[in-house]
Amino acid sequence: MGDYLALAMLPALLLALFLGFPVAFSMMGVALIFGIATFGEPVIFQFVQKVDAMATAFELAAVPLFIFMGAMMERSGIAEQLFEAIHLWTRRLPGGLAVGTVLMCVVFAASSGVIGATETVVGMLAIPVMLKYAYDKGLISGTICAGGSLGTIIPPSVVVVVLGPVADVSVGTLFVGMVFPGFIMAGLYLVYILGWCAIRPDAGPSLPRSDDEPSFWEKVRISAIALWPPVAMIIAVLGSIMFGLAAPTEAAGLGALGSLLLAISYGQFSWPVFNQAVLKTLRVTCMIMLILLGGSMFAGVFIASGGVMLTQQLIEAANLGPALTLTLFLAVCFIAGFFLDWISILLIFIPVFVPIVVSMGYDPAWFCILFLIIIQTSYLTPPMAPAIFYLRGIAPPEITLRHMFAGVVPFIVLQFICLGIVAAFPALVLWLPEQLLGFN
Repeated sequence: MGDYLALAMLPALLLALFLGFPVAFSMMGVALIFGIATFGEPVIFQFVQKVDAMATAFELAAVPLFIFMGAMMERSGIAEQLFEAIHLWTRRLPGGLAVGTVLMCVVFAASSGVIGATETVVGMLAIPVMLKYAYDKGLISGTICAGGSLGTIIPPSVVVVVLGPVADVSVGTLFVGMVFPGFIMAGLYLVYILGWCAIRPDAGPSLPRSDDEPSFWEKVRISAIALWPPVAMIIAVLGSIMFGLAAPTEAAGLGALGSLLLAISYGQFSWPVFNQAVLKTLRVTCMIMLILLGGSMFAGVFIASGGVMLTQQLIEAANLGPALTLTLFLAVCFIAGFFLDWISILLIFIPVFVPIVVSMGYDPAWFCILFLIIIQTSYLTPPMAPAIFYLRGIAPPEITLRHMFAGVVPFIVLQFICLGIVAAFPALVLWLPEQLLGFN
C-alpha cells in the first residue's frame, strides 16, 4: 500500500479544496503530510530548497512586470482611448460594437497578460454602449466573457510565464507558439459575430451614420494618437521575444517601462494612479507566488515518491493509446476547470501529465498550447466560470445570469473548434518558434 501512497495525494488535495481551504495552504499541507509519511523529517529540507529555488527563479521575475504593465494601462485610462479609437472603424459593421469589443480585448490582452483585467476594463466600457443600441444581452455577455478570456491564449500571458517553468518548456517558445492559435480563436469570434448579426440584425445592429461622425482623416488622426503608441509598445515587447532579442523577463521590463511612459505622455500619470498600480501588482504577484510555492512543494513530493511513474504504469496498463490518453488528459483539465481556478489546475496536473505526454512522443509545447485552450474554455464554463463571475460584478441588473449562461455557449463551441484545429495541425504551434527561435 505504501508504494501507492502518492496516488492518494490528488484526492486529498481536491478534498481540501472542496472543504474551502485556500489553494496554497492546501497544497502545502498535503505535501507536508504525505512528505513526512513517505520520507520522514528530511522532507523539510526539500521544502526549504523549494523556497530558495522559487525566490531565485529568474524567469518568474517577468510575472510582476507583466502585471504592472497591465495594471498601469488599466488605471491610467489608456484603455478608454483605445476603445473609442477602435469603435470608430467598426461601428458601421453588423454587430460592429461587439466586433470592436473583441478587437479591443485582443489589444488589451496583448498589453496586459493578466486574466480578468481585460474583461473588467473592456466590459465597463463596452456594456453601456451596447445596451444603449439595444444589442442582444446574450451576445453582450458572450462577447465580454470570451473576449476577456483571450488573455490566456494571446501573449504575453501571465499563465504562460507560470506554465513554462512548471512544464519545463521555454516561455519564449510558448509565447511564439501561441500566436497563431490566439489569432485563430479571435478570428472565429469575429466571424461568428459578423455572421450572426448579418442573419439577425436585431441582435447587433450597425450604427447609423451621424452628423458629427469624424471624417476618414480625422479617424486616422485619432487612431494615431490613441491606438498606435500602445500597439507599438506591444510589438516592441512581443517582437523582442519572438526575434530572440530579449528574454521574456527583459521584454516584460520593457513593457512595464513602456506603460509608464505611455501614461506620462498621455497626461494620465499621477502618484495615486502609480500607487494603485503598484499595490495591485503586489497583491496579484504575492498570490501567484504563494500558490506557486505550494504547487512546487506538492509536485516535488508527488514526483519523488513515484507518483508520475505510477500514473504512467496505470495508463500503460489501461492500454488507451496515445491519442485517447491525450484526450483523457485534456478532458480531466476541462472538468477540473468547472471547480478549480487556472493556477490550481496548472500546478496539480501539468507536472503529472507533461512527462507522460513526452514519453508518448508528443511535443510538450504543443500540449501546453492545447492545455491553454482548454483552460480558456473552462474559464467560461459553469459552475466555476470565473469569466461569468467577473461579468456579474460589472454588469447592470438587466443582464441576468440566464443571459450570461446562454451567451457563452456559442463561444465555448468556437473554442472547441479552435482546439480541434490546433490538435489536428501541430505546425500551427511548432512552425513559428522553429523559424524565429531555431527550435521548438
